[in-house]
Amino acid sequence: MPAFRQVGEKQLPQEVIFMAWSPKRDLIALANKVGEVLLHRLANFQRVWSLPPSEGTGKEVTALAWRPDGKILAFGLADTKRVILCDVEKPESLHSFSVDAPITYMHWMEVTEENGILASFYNAEDESNLLLPKLPALPKNYSTTAKIFSEEKSDEIMKLMGDVRLNTLVLGGTAGFLEIYAYGMYKIATVAGVSGSCLALCLSSDLKSLSVITKVEASPESEADITYFQLDTSLLSTYLPEVTRMARKFTHISTLLQYIKLSLTCMCEAWEEILMQMDSRLTKFVQEKNTTTSVQDEFMQLLLWGRASPELQSLLMNQLTVKGLKKLGQSMESSYSSIQKLVISHLQSGSEALLYHLSELKGMASWKQKYESLGLDATGIEEAITAMGSFILKANELLQVIDSSMKNFKAFFRWLYVAMLRMSDDHVPPELNKMTQKDITFVADFLTEHFNEAPELYNRKGKYFNVERVGQYLKDEDDDLVSPPNTEGNQWFNFLQNSNHLKESPLLFPFYPQKSLHFVKRQMEGIIDQCLQKPADVIGKSVRLAFCMPLYKESKSEDSVPQLFKLPFLWNDKSSNLHYVLFTMWENSVSKIYILRRHTDISSSANNGLLAIDFGNSLNNSIIENLGTSFYSCLDAHFYDDETITVVLAENVEQEGKERILAQLPLSSIYTEENQESEFSWNSGQRLDEQCANIPTCTVTIEGQWRVLENMKAQYVAVNGIRKVSCVLSSNLRHVRVFEMDVEDDGEAEEEEEEETVQHVKAGQELDQSADNTDDCICIGSYSLTNETEEPESNLDT
Repeated sequence: MPAFRQVGEKQLPQEVIFMAWSPKRDLIALANKVGEVLLHRLANFQRVWSLPPSEGTGKEVTALAWRPDGKILAFGLADTKRVILCDVEKPESLHSFSVDAPITYMHWMEVTEENGILASFYNAEDESNLLLPKLPALPKNYSTTAKIFSEEKSDEIMKLMGDVRLNTLVLGGTAGFLEIYAYGMYKIATVAGVSGSCLALCLSSDLKSLSVITKVEASPESEADITYFQLDTSLLSTYLPEVTRMARKFTHISTLLQYIKLSLTCMCEAWEEILMQMDSRLTKFVQEKNTTTSVQDEFMQLLLWGRASPELQSLLMNQLTVKGLKKLGQSMESSYSSIQKLVISHLQSGSEALLYHLSELKGMASWKQKYESLGLDATGIEEAITAMGSFILKANELLQVIDSSMKNFKAFFRWLYVAMLRMSDDHVPPELNKMTQKDITFVADFLTEHFNEAPELYNRKGKYFNVERVGQYLKDEDDDLVSPPNTEGNQWFNFLQNSNHLKESPLLFPFYPQKSLHFVKRQMEGIIDQCLQKPADVIGKSVRLAFCMPLYKESKSEDSVPQLFKLPFLWNDKSSNLHYVLFTMWENSVSKIYILRRHTDISSSANNGLLAIDFGNSLNNSIIENLGTSFYSCLDAHFYDDETITVVLAENVEQEGKERILAQLPLSSIYTEENQESEFSWNSGQRLDEQCANIPTCTVTIEGQWRVLENMKAQYVAVNGIRKVSCVLSSNLRHVRVFEMDVEDDGEAEEEEEEETVQHVKAGQELDQSADNTDDCICIGSYSLTNETEEPESNLDT
């Protein structure tokens, strides 16, 4: 019976261009040509969720990568030059950032190096959690706020950061673009010196070596050069404990900046446009009234004499109305209370945590022996702390303005409500009818300060008044505040203004009385980003080119196919720190596998070699075997684990319905003692395809672990040796089959189970056909996120 058990098969409505198995769960991520990202479960290829393309994020997916713990999926978008980090549990963007070039490949790896210093750091990571209070979850009732921190009883920041152990997301793009992001979030290296568009890359698990394969096109008509580069990244390896600590701080700072941004978004949504109605109605009143009396005098007359002019009475009774005034007062109080709570509980909590981590980063930068080589600059961090302090000052100023506005508006609305009740001859409740001389003075001061007409304001904002003063702090504008805080008579402010020494003191945070909270936040973000950018430049400049080998020229005669599945894949042998590069080259219309074995230690020349793999037997009994003939071309190949390669093969013989084969190829059958003795000495001045005759060739036979892929023109494969699964994709990019690789299809139990699976697949396909006709659904049946998440969480880990 054939090896491997088929557990799913599906015809997809859109062409799949990328596949990536989760490293921890039986889940596979797909990206199709329309820009949709989908997550499918192994069993019957059920869809867990789909993330449709959008104008905001992008529509052209060019790369996929899983975080090593399988909880975050990253994908790159070429049209918007963005990288999105998505939650595995639900189709939501947890984090995103822009890059300078379209991403063509990404690799997410975890550092496996162990030492005592790192172990102590892992244990001490919870120090900040003991010292700082847990950030409160953002309220869920604000529509446009990202849901990243809004899940109750869950710390979304730690979920986004993942384990303390360092993991790095390496991005490769066009025009030699290479960047390394710690924890997939904060850039720690910008690498230069590599030309061309990245086809594949891999950072070794000990951080000593970065391998990259690129394609350089001199012109659209010429054949592209495929070249292998090996870069020395030993600075990251040498300073691994310091890099881990620094990267962890960077990521804390990045997530806290996002938390502050979302808190501010909630505050903007809590500030309703209804609070501007008083300003607009007063402006309309000025434009329509025929009298020369000012609005301030009109209200003063009502306050002092209890009589209103016909124009003011019409404004109050017809446009504002008693009911409208009451509603406006309630809305104002509710909005101000919500903003006040968000500032105190969220904005200030996030700011204090951010100040804590910046201060710790400053302490690390002061230890020059450890951190100066990584580019950590104490001066830049001091500037960031100063900017952070200015932001906290502005948040406190907003609290004072809210407190003052609430008190003023309550008194004003109470008086106006009673006045309007009297105008309409309604009953005035006794508790509202009492107004002391102090209350009258308070309302008079409010009218004097807020009800002055300002013609220059009309030219800027289209209104003469700025009665409501909280919203100006939440406007994302560069303009100065319309009504800045009144500092007249403030003794501390006057003392600072008259003291030249204190003005420039580093102990005092700068105060920007004319600027909004948004403006100060943007200024703070820019300074923090600038101070954290220097390590990425310094580490990037330390990376040097150690080895370069031109591989071959890409043939223009072949059909256009997605490069991810056609070109190289790299693998780290953790036990021996060897770097394997697996790629295919066409030779006389036959695609062969080549394995380049390089040591991650650039200075070591041991165990370096190159082997070509030939398939010397045929599974077709009608063909006479000739060991000197290659019977199969390799269409795709990936490392299944440290010891095995998974390949998709096609027969070379000219016949109708050439069979495609899925096979496992043990490395032990390739790296025999005889092959290890043969050494290939390449000429760096020539391309590898020009030296094919000198490359040692290992002829292997397909036996044991193989399966004929019947009725399928298979072309690509994605594998996961940890979960022991594979997914085969046809050449039309729409037909997939999923296999469990460690199970054979033999025995009555398996046959019965397969028969049930086939029936279920057929039933699912019938459901799919009806679903495809209605909403182009890809899943079997009508699985949705709600249905999936209603199951126990352990179902995701099956």
